[in-house]
Amino acid sequence: MIVKILKRSATFRGVRYNTDKVDKDKGELMKVSGFGALHALQNPSPKDYVNYLEAQSAASKRTKFPQLHAVISGKGRSHSKHELAAIADRWMDGMGYGEQPYLLVFHKDTANNHIHIISTRVGRNGKKINDNFEIIRAHEVLNRILGTDVKQQTEKDIGKVLTYGFSMREQFMMVLGSLGYSLKLCDKEYQIFRYGKRQGTVSLEQVDAKIATFSKDISRLGQLRAVFAKYQDQYDPAVVHTPAPLPGNRPSAPSGYTSAMAQMLSAKFGVQVIFHGKDGKPPYGYTIIDHSRKMVYKGKDLMPLAEFITPSEDRHKISPKADITKPTLKGRVSRPEETVTENGYVQSAKDDFAEPNEKERKSVSEETTIVADHVQGTADQWIPNIQIDISDDIDDEAIHGRNRRRKRKARTNTR
Repeated sequence: MIVKILKRSATFRGVRYNTDKVDKDKGELMKVSGFGALHALQNPSPKDYVNYLEAQSAASKRTKFPQLHAVISGKGRSHSKHELAAIADRWMDGMGYGEQPYLLVFHKDTANNHIHIISTRVGRNGKKINDNFEIIRAHEVLNRILGTDVKQQTEKDIGKVLTYGFSMREQFMMVLGSLGYSLKLCDKEYQIFRYGKRQGTVSLEQVDAKIATFSKDISRLGQLRAVFAKYQDQYDPAVVHTPAPLPGNRPSAPSGYTSAMAQMLSAKFGVQVIFHGKDGKPPYGYTIIDHSRKMVYKGKDLMPLAEFITPSEDRHKISPKADITKPTLKGRVSRPEETVTENGYVQSAKDDFAEPNEKERKSVSEETTIVADHVQGTADQWIPNIQIDISDDIDDEAIHGRNRRRKRKARTNTR
């Protein structure tokens, strides 16, 4: 389960956004709390709720963005609307908003049941409710409600990752990162972070000992090549950029990559494909994480990058000197029908976790927000796209040839 606090807003347009969902039978109003005299009205309108929130917020002239709009989402249908509403109630208490006026609106129009929370950041005393370290506290409160011991879970996940076979330290980082952690190397150990805090450590000695035992599963690689050949005409292997969300859901430059083929391999076979690149440029390599067999491979162990990302009808055009630094990024490439949220939960490409801004909004039904830079994982885990630089271990000689020319060195790959 995840919690996400949506972008700041000077108005309470989150009310209209959610009530429109209810009107279209895509949502259900689960609770109205703390609205005083409005509770006496038989059918209060969205404008009534907005007016009440604005009136309370007006007591603080220093609070420029009074709206609190948050989402709590379960995995798939794992939590009912009533369970989500109860969790949201407790979350509001834990965040200091229990006595505030707020609405809980359940949404049922995406792959994951989730509930929206709309309130004001200004208390009845006219003071802004404490929002220090709000993102970290949001996760801590939710974990406390769910009874999740983060440090204990971290140790469990570290143990799980050390059962994988990998040949590089960077590959170890990718697998642990696929579970939602970030890593920092310090004093011969990896410090493991989640929710903004250090949750555990792993020594380099442990990681290197695991690397020393690595052995490629040749038969499995053959199976994956056969899978690729079978599905290459059904799922486009050409890469497309995916954006990474910035604070406040502001749009960003492309930061990751995916493809229809990569998404299929993940969904059907538990095989995650991580493309490597920088600054929104075409990828220079890729890594295969076979979660079903707990193995990690360099992309070249499967096939050259040029072959892996070239549309099937163009394969006969590939020459030995093909420039793999210029894959097709437009044209016949189609965007994924589903994207995945910041924490890895699958949503439709028309994600409803963010409100339309005033400039772009023509109607609520036209509102779309793509905030994903991840690919779908196996059934029991959620896999984000891990951007780790492996430029010192690039898979294809064509790249090395390009770099040698740039450095005025003799080119040795004269294919």
